[in-house]
This record gives sequence, C-alpha cells and structure tokens, in this order.
Amino acid sequence: MKKTWFNNSARLVAGCSMLALSAGAYAQSADSNFMLEEIVVTAQKREQSLQDVPISVSAIAGDKIKDFAAGGEDIRLLSSRVPGLNAESSNGRVAPRFYIRGLGNTDFDLAASQPVSIVVDDVVLENVILKSFPLFDIERVEVLRGPQGTLFGRNTPAGIVKFDTRKPSQEPEGYVSASYGSLGTASIEAAYGAGISEKVSARISGLYTRRDDWIDNGFSGEENAMGGFVEAAMRAQVLIEPTDNFDALLNFHYRSLDGTSEVFRANIFDAGSPELNENFDRDTVFHDDTHNNTQSYDSWGASAKLVWDFGDDMTLTSVSAYETTKGCGIGDIDGGNTGGPGVVPFPSTTEDCIDNLDQFTEELRLSGQASDALFYQFGFFYFDSDFTIRTRPFFVPDSTVRHQNQTWALFGQASYDLTEATTLTVGMRYTDDEKTADSYSGAFGSALPTVSLDGDNLSWDIALNHIINDDLSVYARVATGFRAPTIQGRDVAFFGVPTTAKEETIISYEAGFKADLVEGRMRWNGAAFYYNVDDLQVTAVGGGDNNVRLLNLGRVEGYGFETDLEFLVTENFTVTAGASYAHTEIFAKGVRVPVCGTGMCTPTDPLDAQGRAIVHGNPLPQAPDWTFNVTADYTMPMGDDEEVFLFADWAYQGDTNFTLYEAAEFKSTGTFELGMRAGYRWADGRYEAAVFARNITNEANVKGVIDFNNLTGFVNEPRVFGVAFRADF
Repeated sequence: MKKTWFNNSARLVAGCSMLALSAGAYAQSADSNFMLEEIVVTAQKREQSLQDVPISVSAIAGDKIKDFAAGGEDIRLLSSRVPGLNAESSNGRVAPRFYIRGLGNTDFDLAASQPVSIVVDDVVLENVILKSFPLFDIERVEVLRGPQGTLFGRNTPAGIVKFDTRKPSQEPEGYVSASYGSLGTASIEAAYGAGISEKVSARISGLYTRRDDWIDNGFSGEENAMGGFVEAAMRAQVLIEPTDNFDALLNFHYRSLDGTSEVFRANIFDAGSPELNENFDRDTVFHDDTHNNTQSYDSWGASAKLVWDFGDDMTLTSVSAYETTKGCGIGDIDGGNTGGPGVVPFPSTTEDCIDNLDQFTEELRLSGQASDALFYQFGFFYFDSDFTIRTRPFFVPDSTVRHQNQTWALFGQASYDLTEATTLTVGMRYTDDEKTADSYSGAFGSALPTVSLDGDNLSWDIALNHIINDDLSVYARVATGFRAPTIQGRDVAFFGVPTTAKEETIISYEAGFKADLVEGRMRWNGAAFYYNVDDLQVTAVGGGDNNVRLLNLGRVEGYGFETDLEFLVTENFTVTAGASYAHTEIFAKGVRVPVCGTGMCTPTDPLDAQGRAIVHGNPLPQAPDWTFNVTADYTMPMGDDEEVFLFADWAYQGDTNFTLYEAAEFKSTGTFELGMRAGYRWADGRYEAAVFARNITNEANVKGVIDFNNLTGFVNEPRVFGVAFRADF
C-alpha cells in the first residue's frame, strides 16, 4: 500500500511539474507584468537579497508555516520541507533534534549539545527545550546550510535555523486564525500591532493549540490514555523610536506545555526487517506504567535590541537576552511489557526534569559601509548558562547533574567589492568556552567529582560572489566551524559516571548559483558541497545496559548538493520544489559501539570479539540520502475581491539509518507525507474559510528507534483533517 501511495504521489508531483513547465513555456512567449517578490534575508546579520548572499540559504515565508502547522504540528514540521533539513525528537513536542546535510546529534538528554543552532529574533536558543518554542506570528524562516562559525559562533558547524517574528509598526494590523479537526485538534492564533504614540509601536501575539488524548493503553485497558497536549504561548513586543538615530525593540515571550511525551511502541519490527509489523497499532500501546508518558514545561524570556545610528553609515547594535525554562517528562522507554505483544522482561520508565535553566546572552556589534566598496562588522558575544538535569529511574533515588557553561567570543567580517560584479567576503571569530558538571548519584548516594572542560577555537570563512548578469550569479565559499567540548551526565542515574567529548571541527567547501529566470517569474538556486569533520561528537546509546556514552569519531566526510526552485507559472499559480542529496561516511576504524540489548536486532556491521559493532564506513545516523519537497498554490478569482484556492504539499525523505551501527531493523527505506488546504477568500483576502488535511494518506513513518531490550520505535503524527477560518484586520 505504501509503495502504491508513493508511486501515485510521485506521478502527481511529476505531472504538476510538467504542467508548471509547459504552462511556463507558454506564458514566457506572452507578455506578462507579474514576477516573484524579492526575498530579503538576514543570513549575514544585515538585510540582503537572498540572491546576493554567498551562502546556501532557503527561506520560507511565515504564511507557509500556517499551512504546514494546520494539524497542530510543532517545529519539526520543517523536516524535509527544506532541502537537506531533517528534524525529529524522542521527547515529543520538546527537545527537537535538527540535522543539516546529515550533521546532527541523536542524543536525547536534555543537556545535549547540537551542531545545528536555533536563532530567534537574533537570540541563540542553546538548550534543546528552548529550541522547541512554538511557531506563530512568524515573518520568515531561514535555513543556513554549512558552518556559520564567524557570525553565529560555536555549535553551528552544520548550520542554523533562523526565525524572525513579525515586528511592531505604526500601521494598525492584526489577524485571528482558528481551526478545528479530527482527534479533537484545535488551535487559535491571533496578533495585533499598532502605534501607541508617534514614537512607540507595539505588537502582541499568541497561540493556543490542543489535541485530545487518543491512544489507548491495551495493558491497563484505559481508553484515550495519552497522545494529547495543551500548549499556550504569547509574545509582546514594543518598539521605541525616540529619535531618528536610536531605536529599542523590547521582547517578552512565554510558553506553557502539558501533554504526552513521545510514545514508544514495543516490538513493532520483526527481526531482519525495518517494516512495521502486525504488532503496530497507531491507536494502541501496551505500557505497564500509570504515568501515561506525561510531560509539562514552562518557559519565558525577554530581550532588548538597541540600535544606534551614528551617521556616515555606521551602526551599533546591542542584543541582550534572558531565557529560562523548567519542567519534566516521563517515558516508558521500552515501550511495552509482558502483557503486550512481544517479550519485554521488565518495566523501564524514567522521568527527566530540567530545573530552572538560566541563559543570558549579550552581543555588541558595530557595522557600517566604510566606502562604496567596503562593508564591515565586528563585535563581542557573551553566553552564560546554568541548569540542573534531574533523572528519576524510579528503582533508585533521583540523580542530578548541574551544567554550567560560559562562553565569550570576538568576531569580525568584511565584504569588499573587487569589481562591480565580484565581491569578496572574509570573516573570523575567536571563541573561548568553559563547561563544568557537578553530579549527585542517587544510585551511589554520593556526589561525584566535578568534571571540567575548556576549549578555544579560531573559526573563519571566505566567500567569493560573482554576478554574471542581472539574472545569474555564482559563488564559492570555504568555511570552518567547531562544536565546543561536551559533557554527558545521563549515566549518573544508572550507576555510571559522566562521559566527555573533545571539540569537533569542520572545514566545508561549497559552490553554487542563484538565478532569476523567465522574466523574474522563476527563482532557481543550487549548491554542491563537501565537508570534512574531525573528532565528530556522537552519542552511543543502547546495549544490554542501555548506557549513554559520548565519544569522538576520528573523521567524517560528507558531500552532496541541494537545490530550490520557485516558479510563478501564472499570476495565480505558484509551484515550489526542492531536492537534496547527502552522502556521509564515518572513518573511524578504532571505534566500537554496543548493539541492541538482548540481541533481538540483526546487526549488519562487522562485530568484534565482545560483540560490539565496527562502524567504520557507515553513514551518520538520521542522515537521509535524499530529500524532496514540492508545493503547489493555485487561486481562481471569482470576482473583484473573491477567490477560491488550493494549496498542496509533498515531502519525501530517503534512506535513513537511525543508529551509529547498521542493523536490518533500524533504518528507513523512504517515507513521505502529503498535505492539502483548500478554501474561499473574500473581502479582498481579508477573510478566509478553508478545509485542510495533514498526512492525508495516514502514513506510519518510523522516525526513530530505542535499541534497549526489544525492537521499539516511534512514528510520525497521525492524519488530521478539519476546518479553519482566518480574518485579517
């Protein structure tokens, strides 16, 4: 059935593509007075046209986010909808893990570091809980691929996912959007902004979304025991412009989440096969725990962005921010018990909490146009984080690990026009990073020695951009980056001690093009890349003891390409398409990792005398070889100010290995999802009524596995369909 749906959807995509191209060829021969709007990004911390930035960047308008999120999806909705981007989580709606060009971190600990950074309104969100802040009232999403070590710092060797929210202005403007769908999925989002006085503007926005519990517990007999959530978030912004040369943007935001953590499902694979077996039932699990995988988190933060314009094209920018979060999540880790399908010898429920995280950041940046040919920026960055992870295995007393991290950096970048057509950009950043971990082991009933790490690094990048003509430019870029040394304290709760990994470094090469075609109605960008990572930090999880160990891989290589296309076929029909390919390979002959507990899986790697897998030559985990995405947006005018519309999207993720070692069961051989939104707009687009469906074919796509003592996995969101209404004012 899955292959049939895939083949049909592939034919649909091919048909739409041919239709778009043929229509475009016809339209090209006729006169037209419409074209794509220019996309302005801040990938280099200044406003530039997407076509002028010598970096592989994809941008998604905030209006598209509402289409993808119609079924209550969280930040993971971006996965595969941007070429080369994967996102998943074994913690439900919190602690997402991102991967760009195959680089990421599968570590599920709440203190885990990642090589993909999340930046919201110029503020880096370092902890994995902070990274999951809901998406609403978004102006634009930018995905920057490749190392971003110069302007954005450590822990960006894979890239950045950057969010810019809608800002206050003097012009009164707002909207309210509501939806209701299957499984009791409902949401309401609203925003309003206007000038309070001649010098002050404000904007407030909020989101409330929920879903009923819909998964039965077959072991306890409880119906609708889990699967639901209630999430609320708000943002208030004030823009103060007392003079022509100074402005201050103040931001306060809050988020509360109560619901179900990721639902693990025991023995949903047969030995030797990655396909879901007859034990899988999307609506039922067999958990021998009464907590029903609950999670609850609260977060808030505030920031102040101050900008001084000194004249002569010189600007000083200060961004100060504070973030805090706390909460807990419970997971039935083995996903089942002796009363359910398969054989699970004992319960394994664990609660993980983050206690009062405090993150403070400060960036001070001076930038300016020194001459017609030279733009510069340089600055200082400071980061301070302090939080405690508390783990409760229930069979021994709680354990705690307090993580502290202080970082400072100096950075600078200059862009110089060598000629009218050629621009050279050079950047450099020095970073100093210190971490400590103080642990108390409930299993041993005592404190463990403090673990301290420190590191420093000089990152740099150099890029050359050449304009061939008004419609085509090419660029080449070499960049380095690093991930700071890391401490993993998960095993403190299970009779172990913290493990560490030294810093990883990357050098990346990419070359690409950016083209405007068909009289400005087609935008086509592409890039090819190669990177080499030394001492890649990875987490080996599993084995009979289900230990979590940090380690460094000697060397990892990756190469591939990504491409984006947007085509305004007619004035009322827009098609977008994206594709990426990433080949990753581990070169680490001395690395051995434990395989699945109790020997239930089927490792395909060579094993050493202790039964550990030799991972040399393997791809990285959660690194799909191919991703594809297509959207089609069609409107049909029905009068002077009325129209009907249809929006459809398709996303595909290719072969993906889920663990460091290769096993016949722990991989995906290609998955896809389809979405749709159709409706009617009137009053010149101010009002909209629509029907929607997400994961139309109800695909059950495995997103990850637990290789403890059974063949356990977790899957994507179910099909959700419903109705929606929006009013702009």
